[in-house]
Formats: sequence, structure tokens, C-alpha cells
Amino acid sequence: MRKNLTLLVFLGLATTFLLGQGGRSSQLQFIFTSDSHYGLTRSFRGKTNVSAHVVNAAMVAQMNKLPSVNFPADGGIQASRPVGPIDFVVDGGDIANRAEAAEIPIQAASKSWAEFKEDYIDGLTLHDSSGKRSALYVVPGNHDASNAVGYYKPMVSLDKAAITEIFNLMMKPVLPKTSDTFDYVRDRMLVSHDFGGIHFVFITLWPDSRGRTWLENDLERVKGSTPVFIFAHVFPDGDPKLFRNPNGKHDINPQDQFENLLGDTFTDVVSQQKVWEDFVRDHSNITAYFHGHSNWNQFYDWTGPGHTVALHSFRVDSPMKGKFSNPDESKLSFQIATIDTESRTMTVREVLWNADPQHPEKSPAWGASTTVALFRR
Repeated sequence: MRKNLTLLVFLGLATTFLLGQGGRSSQLQFIFTSDSHYGLTRSFRGKTNVSAHVVNAAMVAQMNKLPSVNFPADGGIQASRPVGPIDFVVDGGDIANRAEAAEIPIQAASKSWAEFKEDYIDGLTLHDSSGKRSALYVVPGNHDASNAVGYYKPMVSLDKAAITEIFNLMMKPVLPKTSDTFDYVRDRMLVSHDFGGIHFVFITLWPDSRGRTWLENDLERVKGSTPVFIFAHVFPDGDPKLFRNPNGKHDINPQDQFENLLGDTFTDVVSQQKVWEDFVRDHSNITAYFHGHSNWNQFYDWTGPGHTVALHSFRVDSPMKGKFSNPDESKLSFQIATIDTESRTMTVREVLWNADPQHPEKSPAWGASTTVALFRR
């Protein structure tokens, strides 16, 4: 009897160890941030003109603390329990700020990428539930792209470094691209990964016609009951100025102010939005969309111009250009998403990583949260 009891206790402890902290076998977690904007400066912790390198490193340090912090008692998944392992981290783009020729010129994208690598690729110490280092995923932003193709305002120089390295990180080509071999039009970053019965898709900027064609093919191998998450830089509505110039030579010029970063020529706002709404309606397991580009914490359902879909959407703050956190650094935040893969629900929480700027040694605090269903609509 005692031997059997000892064996049962041992098996119970072993099972708890294998499942991870709190028995998280059916749970999946990731951190989402966006708009790192290396090259910019801001007021931060009592100082002015603090570089993005310093600010992002401080945010990464707070991310590294998160596993030992307890979730708030908010009724969400894992409420009041330790955060525990992080399966992956996503940055929603604009790693390098656009290198415009201003009174104080913005640094080159190559320097910005080197700083990003030091802070995120080398600086993150998070681990997943198996003990492996947490994966890092990055999608390109419009600033990363404009550094490669130009802009309608004068630039210090064109520098493909950031978007080339994003492509290499995400696409993992056999022969890595260099700034000389990378071509923005040809080398589109489009990739997907599966974790815990969820299909995660990472796209360049916004789902234009090329992105939708790729996604259509990608989803052919995905069951219709599998939740699909989209990570993109731009919000679901799309941004008109990023489309191809419909006028004259269709070029980038200061009069028309189109940026020619998407493959489609601009027609009108509603038509561009409607094609994405139609796509989401036809693929109703596309259930979540994470983005930056305009930066504050927001949980909302995107319904499209025809109001025929309800796409759970999550807008995240920027460490450098937040609408509310730029004037008030105590509002600086990123998001953590906790997914219960059995019940197919997800809680997304705002992490206030600089809530007490005078005491940076403190652990992150908690802001807003929401819990949504991920089942097929």
C-alpha cells in the first residue's frame, strides 16, 4: 500500500513538472508589442531625449520578469496565478523608424536593427513550457518598408537592413538575403506556424491581394474548425496611403503622398476594406487580428463596412509613439495573450510595464483585459 501510494505521489509530481507551472498542458501564451521605432527619442524615467534603444531594453527587462508575476484577479484565464512560461513573443513592426532627412536626421535602419537584435533577439530570456527559449516573431512595418523603397519626403539614405533581416528571421531562406539581394516587391514576408491547435499567420503590412492569395493557399491545409490568428502591422481597415498610387506615373511623390508599399492600386476606402471583410466571412475561422501602426491599447471587434463579420482585434501600444503613453509614460504597455486550447477561449491583458517610472525595479502592473471565444462563428 505504501509503495503504491509513493508511486502515485511520484507520478503526480512528475505530471505536474511535465505540464509546467499550474498544469498548463492545454494553455498557450504569447506577448505582443509593436512599433519599436529605433532611431527616435522620448522622455523616460526623468530624462529627456532617451533613445529607443534604452526604452526598448527597459521594456524587454520587464517582459523577462513577467513569468514570476501573478495575473490579476480579473476572472480571465489563469486569474490570480503565476504567469509562467511564454511560448513566443511577437513584434508588430516598425523596428526602424523611417530615416527621413530632418533637422536631427534619423539613424540608418542597419543601426536600428543592430540595437533591436541586442535588445530582443539577444536580450529576451523567456522560455516556453518545455524549457526551450521562447520564439521571437517579427512582421515588417511601413517604416521598415519605406527605408527600402523610399518615401515622398527626402530620406537620409535607403537602407534595406531591417526589412531584410526580418525576412531572414521569419522565412529562414536556405541562402539568407542581403541588402543587395533583397527585393521588396519579390521578397514578401508571408509565413505561418501552428501551436496548440491554433494557426498563427504573419504577413507584411496588411492583407492585400497578394497576401490574400497566399493566405487562401495556406488555409487549404487548415481545418475549418481551427482558429486562425493574423499578425500584421496595419489595422484591419487598412491605411489608404500605403497603397499603390492610382495617379499619373503611379510613383511615390510629394503631391499624391502614396507610399506604394502594398501591391494593390488604391481605389476607395470602402472597396479596399470590403475585400478583406469578404475574405474573413468566407474563412470564418479567422478569429483574431493583432496589429500596431496607430498605437494604444484597444480590444475591439472589427465588423467591416458591411458589418458581416466580428473579427476579434487587438491594437497595442508603442514604447516610442503611443497615443496616450507618449505624453504619460506610466501608460506604457504591451499585451499578453493566454489561450485555453481545450475551451478555445483567450484572455488578452494589458501589461503596464512602466506604471511607476520613479521605481523601475518594480514588477509590471496590470491594465485592461478581455476574454473572447475562439470557436468557429
